[in-house]
Amino acid sequence: MSRKNVLIMGAAGRDFHNFNVYFRDNEDYNVVAFTATQIPNIDGRIYPSQLAGKLYPDGIKIYEESELENLIKKLNVHEVIFSYSDVPFNYVMTKASIVNAAGISFRLLGGEETMLKSSKPVVSVLAVRTGCGKSQTSRKIVRLLREAGKKVVAIRHPMPYGDLVKQKVQRFASLEDLKSHNCTIEEIEEYEPHIALGGIIYAGVDYEAILREAEKEADVILWDGGNNDMSFYKADVTFTVVDPHRPGHELSYYPGNTTLRQADAVVVNKIDSASFEDILTVINNAKAVNPKATIIEAASPLVVDKPEVIKGKRVLVVEDGPTLTHGEMKYGAGTVAAQKLGAVEIIDPREYAVKSIKDTFKKYPDIGILLPAMGYGEKQMKDLEETINKVECDSVVIGTPIDLGRLLKINKPTTRVMYELQEIGQNNLAAVLKEKGIL
Repeated sequence: MSRKNVLIMGAAGRDFHNFNVYFRDNEDYNVVAFTATQIPNIDGRIYPSQLAGKLYPDGIKIYEESELENLIKKLNVHEVIFSYSDVPFNYVMTKASIVNAAGISFRLLGGEETMLKSSKPVVSVLAVRTGCGKSQTSRKIVRLLREAGKKVVAIRHPMPYGDLVKQKVQRFASLEDLKSHNCTIEEIEEYEPHIALGGIIYAGVDYEAILREAEKEADVILWDGGNNDMSFYKADVTFTVVDPHRPGHELSYYPGNTTLRQADAVVVNKIDSASFEDILTVINNAKAVNPKATIIEAASPLVVDKPEVIKGKRVLVVEDGPTLTHGEMKYGAGTVAAQKLGAVEIIDPREYAVKSIKDTFKKYPDIGILLPAMGYGEKQMKDLEETINKVECDSVVIGTPIDLGRLLKINKPTTRVMYELQEIGQNNLAAVLKEKGIL
């Protein structure tokens, strides 16, 4: 019996995981290609033979997603597997229609086919969109578990933008580890806050190997999700974060709506800065699709280290990159801080943007007057630095979760905007963890 030719559509994360756990050693299938989108500089690479296994001695080529229709014909593809996240329903079905029009099947793999089982309890933190507030939710859960005397190891959704073989299993326990692994800004934004708490976080490419290493030093595994993807691990308790600044998205994005339905508890974040009407909308939508889930209301109050850098100043606001790009947020923590603390003007960076940063604004024209902290590699980090330094402003408001001034040489006064999760009311993270026997 001949093997079925498969193409996997991805963005250097879920696609590699789906391959590893479902296709790698499966002799019924022949994965002929990956396609890539969302992440720059991924296409043209190869998923290496060292990770691809014995069935793929030459590795598997990665192409730009725009080549999809031609690849289906050229490689005699029989089935396409959609394997990335944080996209609207109509986007997914448009891709499905393109594939079906070519005469072949379009498939979404589910949890039973892709979730790995841990020997330790697993707490999963998911969201319905990028930028909802998973990170501060994860940090709060880690603190609660550590205060109870439990060893917690976090495992982050993949962001393998470098040498995939070297990134098979990555362990981060110090700022020096971030340097040794040549982490991008996007990676540091997720790893550094865990390290700052004195914690350990793993990431990489092979999530079976990662899990087995993490289990050796953990009482509890925390899955720290990315985008709005499902967990790679079977969870004993799942928290899904929703965002009242984007009401309705919890019903119309893939796989965010799936993560909402999987939740044991739904965390309605940012209620301190959202309208009552929008808060009510996301609560009612959550209850409609998942009536058994506990609803936890929470705020993310801001802490600004140098407010005098904002008050009365013309400021450039730098926000979390993915939140503004495929997350489609029109503002973030930096914007809120600038408005609350009396900035006289937020300066538009677009006329100052250089090279890859200029390209980012072209690709995502709705970003507006905010600067996304794009840093997918050393070259783009340099482009970001040059853009910031060219902007004619008094100071820079940094709304990303990391100390950007530690990574870039910025020629203006800067201030950081930080935030932590603050639960409001009787329903809280601790109560759910206790109910599930984790705490």
